[in-house]
Amino acid sequence: MIKNFIMNKLGGVARQAPRLPSALTELASVSMENADAAAVCGQRGRGVPILGLLTDEELQRLNGLLPWSCFVLDARGRTFGKSWSATKRSQPQEIPDYRIVELNRRFPLAERDVLEVGCFEGVHTVALARLARHVMAADSRIENVIKAIVRCAVLGERPFIFPWNVEDGLLPGIDISCDVLHHVGVLYHLVDPVRHLREVLPHVREAVLLDTHVATPSTASDSYTSGSEVFRYQRYREGGREEPFAGMADHAKWLCEDDAVRILLEAGFHHVDVAERRQERNGPRVLIFANR
Repeated sequence: MIKNFIMNKLGGVARQAPRLPSALTELASVSMENADAAAVCGQRGRGVPILGLLTDEELQRLNGLLPWSCFVLDARGRTFGKSWSATKRSQPQEIPDYRIVELNRRFPLAERDVLEVGCFEGVHTVALARLARHVMAADSRIENVIKAIVRCAVLGERPFIFPWNVEDGLLPGIDISCDVLHHVGVLYHLVDPVRHLREVLPHVREAVLLDTHVATPSTASDSYTSGSEVFRYQRYREGGREEPFAGMADHAKWLCEDDAVRILLEAGFHHVDVAERRQERNGPRVLIFANR
């Protein structure tokens, strides 16, 4: 499995000493052309992590303020956030996730701007913000946006996080141009995944990390038209707006792997690597790295 390979072979990133929660970090200016834009994005350098300053009672209050669905551990082994259930997100989330470690190995992020589509509660956002020059992150649920902002702030990071339901198309007034697109756990929740990819990919200058469930030839029993093309898909029932791990609509369309790869190629990402195929509880899933 690529996860084991990465953690064994690429331990240089994974083994970096974490910043102590109570340590102050020097504020450095963000590399952006427009200082006013930096102020709007709320990201004039790194913030100050405060998790280590919280007493157990204060952390307990923080955990009760928001409807958390996953958690991380601090340097003292304390829980920040909550599990969704006894079986769903019941283990502490890794920062950084092995996919981000591999992304950074392939495309070092220190001098790159990253767009994260689907930030959920900010676990990946924190890792990306610690590695990349600048991070924009979006989620369709306002509660996830708030939770991601809080998690990043408490852990000392200051990315620009904003609400965006990608099913509604691009947002006016928000420039999503980026060097790298981090796209994990979103595509298989969409009603029109083809349109979404074709809208977003032209704004990505260099590389994409795409992690998504896919249909197989035997499960892709339906078809739909996006633009002028017909695509086969597997219809998947979604829980709708109130379910934190579901898409916003009542169903989603799972694309076939070949079609996802073809869309990347057609968008100018001529180097596509399906780095991992895995079978999960809900179905097959792939990890794809692509670059121009």
